[in-house]
Amino acid sequence: MSKGQTFIRVTHGPSGRLLAEGPKGWGMTPFEGNVYIGRKHLRTDAFKPNYIPGVCFCKFLYVWMDLRLPGEEPIRSAGWMYWLPNPLFPFIAFRVAVPRSHPELLVEEISATAV
Repeated sequence: MSKGQTFIRVTHGPSGRLLAEGPKGWGMTPFEGNVYIGRKHLRTDAFKPNYIPGVCFCKFLYVWMDLRLPGEEPIRSAGWMYWLPNPLFPFIAFRVAVPRSHPELLVEEISATAV
């Protein structure tokens, strides 16, 4: 961690399991109250598509993702992934997105204060 850099961490609140972690920016992108997570920053493979489609008039076509952690009840539609994104938003393409306000997910921004 370098001085002044901010990291984003996403955990499953009830179990404390780490779901994603990485530097704020291209890999972990906050946008419109959500966090779009690059593949290399996911710390789990528990996000599974449920194939329920959705459409956003400005970001286009997405599919909902369920969170299926071992030993836990599945969380339906905990996130989503844009499979046909608007090319004006390349940072949302094929990334798991989660809302910052989800009741079972904890999204934290952590500032590095030392090198």
